[in-house]
Amino acid sequence: MKILRILSLFCFLATTFLTAQNKEFTLDEIWSGTFRTEGLEALHSMNNGQQYSVLNFDRASGVTTIDIYDYKTLEKVKTLVSSKDLDLKYFSDYTFSKDENKILLAFEEESIFRRSSLGKYVVYDVSDKSVHSVANYKIQEPTFSPDGKKVAYGYQNNLYVKNLESNDVTQLTFDGEKNKVINGITDWVYEEEFGFVRAFDWNADSNKIAFIRFDESEVPEFSMDVYGKDLYQTQTVFKYPKAGERNAVVSLHLFDLDKNKLEEVKVNKTYNDFYIPRIKWSHDANMLSAIYMNRHQNQLDLWMIDASQNEAYLVIEEKDKAYIDITDNLTFLKDKTFIWTSEKDGYNHVYHYSKKGKLINQITKGNWEVTEYYGYDSASDRIFYQSVENGSINRDVYSIKLNGTQKRRLTQNEGTNNADFSANFTYFINTFSSATTPYLYTLNDASTGKVLKTIKNNNDLKETLKAYTISKKEFSTISVNGNDLNMWMIKPANFDASKQYPLFMFQYSGPGSQQVANKWHSANDYWYQMLAQQGYIIACVDGRGTGLKGADFKKVTQNELGKFEVEDQIEAAKLLGARPYIDSSRMGIWGWSYGGFMSSNALFKGNDVFKMAIAVAPVTSWRFYDSIYTERYMTTPQENASGYDNNSPINHVDKLKGDFLLIHGTGDDNVHVQNTMRMVEALVQANKQFEWMIYPDKNHGIYGGNTRLHLYTKMTNFINRTLGDKL
Repeated sequence: MKILRILSLFCFLATTFLTAQNKEFTLDEIWSGTFRTEGLEALHSMNNGQQYSVLNFDRASGVTTIDIYDYKTLEKVKTLVSSKDLDLKYFSDYTFSKDENKILLAFEEESIFRRSSLGKYVVYDVSDKSVHSVANYKIQEPTFSPDGKKVAYGYQNNLYVKNLESNDVTQLTFDGEKNKVINGITDWVYEEEFGFVRAFDWNADSNKIAFIRFDESEVPEFSMDVYGKDLYQTQTVFKYPKAGERNAVVSLHLFDLDKNKLEEVKVNKTYNDFYIPRIKWSHDANMLSAIYMNRHQNQLDLWMIDASQNEAYLVIEEKDKAYIDITDNLTFLKDKTFIWTSEKDGYNHVYHYSKKGKLINQITKGNWEVTEYYGYDSASDRIFYQSVENGSINRDVYSIKLNGTQKRRLTQNEGTNNADFSANFTYFINTFSSATTPYLYTLNDASTGKVLKTIKNNNDLKETLKAYTISKKEFSTISVNGNDLNMWMIKPANFDASKQYPLFMFQYSGPGSQQVANKWHSANDYWYQMLAQQGYIIACVDGRGTGLKGADFKKVTQNELGKFEVEDQIEAAKLLGARPYIDSSRMGIWGWSYGGFMSSNALFKGNDVFKMAIAVAPVTSWRFYDSIYTERYMTTPQENASGYDNNSPINHVDKLKGDFLLIHGTGDDNVHVQNTMRMVEALVQANKQFEWMIYPDKNHGIYGGNTRLHLYTKMTNFINRTLGDKL
């Protein structure tokens, strides 16, 4: 009897162990944060190069702190400031003055659009621990002057400067008005497509501010109903230039605080319908740089402007047959030369120019892309950068001499490496991940790359995941339409090559994007693991038009967005469907935003290939999308009507044969719900049956509360009903 009990216990434990090793992923777990990774929040390298600061939040007490850590030991040295010691419940962000004697603390922040926000701010003085309010109302983009004695900010479309010593506030502009004129803060389309909000900059002597003025009086208005919880809905109205419509008229201005004088900056060239996507002061207090671009974005001029004389000098003039990307990689050196990145040789590389724009040398070279420029260390005379030299799905950190010699690879783990350097380039904190390794944070020596210490390793997550059945993300290439395209595939853990499985494809496919990358899981990856457990094969192919394989591969889609990308997805599906273990009668595709545009097109144009598609927040016609993004790749509808119409899914609804799920948020300020409503009407008039889901007041990300769980439950049920009927 005792033996029987022991055997029974053994069997129970063995069963329990096997069960524990084969847990299945659930949507509730995925969207409740069960698989959340640990990271480092708001890290700032201190001027001494030996320490760094981190914003920490204690969930139990609700206290926010800025803590100082030592690079060598990774131990906390001190708490610089705590919200419990201030008359603040919390603060959500911080910025040091240049000398680190003062800190701007943000609280009560509220989002405007993707990058912009309003908030209240105080200045904390590190030496005497005093706290001073910047303004008693919510402001935008407060920025210390280099001497730390003033703060400039935007308020109600005008610019202001507060003197922290006298508490005097100077209003620099007076013509700001909602939906008419904005001073020093970008309009919607600049914020979204040029990726910045603060359109003003201090000079080195803290006595001049350069800024961009946006006159959006003639820009058409977009209105968006906000349903909320009240009896009547409200309406959000803002300026949104759609492709081919009037843009804001921009101009460059300079305010001299010593002279209390405002003047417009002129350059020695006539521009019509142009952009100013970047301004930046050099180390010289009178020398301002400004980038001007034509509306097509295939001509870029870098100007140097002598503010003392209001004279401009053209130092770089670039042209491209397609378009030129805007970056923040302009770096001024102490000898007045500068570093610049460009893909003018067919790949994105780093260049060194004289102050007058004469090329000194091309620093990096090869059939690969520089993906991040980290900076230049004058002490070692080395440039630090990230690139895809080790394969386009991987990222590594490198250093190289300014003259292009003595290149060193500083990271060794194969996957995605990203560096955060100390102020003096002695150390860097490397963030590494791969498809099999969650985020690993290490302290590395910047000269050799040697790992000195591990900071965080997400071992708790790895332990959690040991209980689950995880399928390998297999990386490979697939030959499609004459190109070797990067691909990943996830198969069921119990994959049997003699069986047939339904195929569910994911893609984004936008210009210069990448989805096939050797990095740690997103929430979608856990969803794919869940689907694999249910018996699906999931695959992703980066087709023509995606990035990091050179300019020609990326820009082949110019003037025809949705043509080659769709052809590649359809052909890839055909090739995968020909494999014996894939059931070609049960193949589907999905995507979000540009990916929704693609999945719709793939289902309509590839109606004999795909059985179903899901399109989330899709562009359905590029005529509905914003000017800067769309015209970069398509020119205007007036110039390229066929390019717009031939490849817009709204014009191919008559081809629908399979199952189609269309999803959108009504509060999407980016891809307007208009896209889906017009698609719905087109489908109805074509007498096509489909399914759709609308999320009230949700923006382009479609999240908040249970929204993501609901969304992914909806999509999962649709997949099971349309592709999983034989599982």
